[in-house]
Amino acid sequence: MTVVPPIMGLDVEMSSLDSAPPSLLSQLRGVISSIEKGVASKEMRLMARANRQMLAVRRQLKPSTVNAFLKNTLPAGSDALARLLPFLAAVEKSEKDMDVDTPPATGQSPVSQKQSVLPEVEVFCYLLVTIFLIDQKQLEVAKACSSAAVKRLQQLNRRTLDVLAARVYYYYSYSYELTDSLADIRGILLALHQTATLRHDELGQETLLNLLLRNYLHYNLYDHAEKLRSKTQRSESHSNQQLCRYLYYLGKIRTIQLEYTDAKECLLQAARKAPASARGFRIQCTKWAVIVRLLLGEIPERTTFMQPGMRKALRPYFELTNAVRIGDLELFRSVADKHSSVFTSDKSHNLIVRLRHNVIRTGLRNISIAYSRISLADVATKLHLDSPTPVEDAESIVTKAIRDGGIDASVDHAKGWMQSKETGDIYSTQEPQHAFHSRIAFCLNTHNEAVKALRFPPDAHKKELESAEKRRERQQQEQELAKHIAEEDDDDF
Repeated sequence: MTVVPPIMGLDVEMSSLDSAPPSLLSQLRGVISSIEKGVASKEMRLMARANRQMLAVRRQLKPSTVNAFLKNTLPAGSDALARLLPFLAAVEKSEKDMDVDTPPATGQSPVSQKQSVLPEVEVFCYLLVTIFLIDQKQLEVAKACSSAAVKRLQQLNRRTLDVLAARVYYYYSYSYELTDSLADIRGILLALHQTATLRHDELGQETLLNLLLRNYLHYNLYDHAEKLRSKTQRSESHSNQQLCRYLYYLGKIRTIQLEYTDAKECLLQAARKAPASARGFRIQCTKWAVIVRLLLGEIPERTTFMQPGMRKALRPYFELTNAVRIGDLELFRSVADKHSSVFTSDKSHNLIVRLRHNVIRTGLRNISIAYSRISLADVATKLHLDSPTPVEDAESIVTKAIRDGGIDASVDHAKGWMQSKETGDIYSTQEPQHAFHSRIAFCLNTHNEAVKALRFPPDAHKKELESAEKRRERQQQEQELAKHIAEEDDDDF
């Protein structure tokens, strides 16, 4: 989400802006200033700062505020102003119909005398109106506004627009998703991605690739999503948020394709890289990661479900994990029925069905540890098998578990029982070595990623002696730079 400040040289008197709170208008003008400075210096970090400035006033915006801002930012008679004002008219009309009090206008806001406007400022105005309409639940109008913004972007080719364009693309897709019409823009998104690739707009490529993956996954088109992902050349990520989203979508694709190990790594990495403020995203990553770990035969730690602000959302998955850990098939069925609506909304119901085999295998492992010999009829009873021929099913389940190495036992088909073998010392096997190796590999991978993510000041390569005063100034600049980087990582995930 990117926001824009007023145009260079724009002279607006505060006394004439009585129709909207002056504090909001001054903050919006500050956004325009950041955009103008970013265009002049070609510094994309200033464009991202404009985005954060807009987020500070987003929830306080009113139709009168946005109306006054547009009239004092865009030139009178411009095409952009003529397109945007009708979109606000729908919100103003709905407020009048609901008898909502708005600040009285004591005077007409003066129209800007500027004859031209920066394309970045114009695109920001489109973005501001789109976000405002979405917040006001005017979804159909927001769709029209975002479509107009995309059409305007297709006429421009400026690298200083990349940050703003990425946010416009996001809200363009989001407005169509809220109205359940994502399929209508799939072709447009593909064309935009092709254009971004030809123009070497790396941020636009990342954003549009994620939007296309989300579009396909929304309709459960996992094969289409994988084909697009595999055919797309993806460079080094320029946005932590887009990287997290990409890892999340890739984890979902890998889960459906039964590649659980890769899916687990992607989902856990997405949850770790996501900022703490992105609680909803982290909850979704954790839900899918829990299911993948259960499908791998692992039992997530209890602390996974006790994270601050996530306990209630993860409660169904905690009960599901408990059923799998115990190996109680009847408890598993009751939990699946009890929270079926949650699993369906999370699109994980089909994965829950796959867990039934894991529950049976866990229960069978517990039985083999507890009993040195047990009849197959008792195995069927303890596993709560509800088939017409439970003994035959229990026999096939036991033999398959023995063949797969899930349990160390043998079956006496003539006498109808399962004979467990004596438990050996696990430290005499290579299992501890494999576990230790996987942990070392994870730590080395994390270290390498941290080294790649290091950022340095623009003049870090200069090796010159500096005085104590210059050293203090440099350290202060480095602290401010680190603060801005941290704010960007947490910004509007």
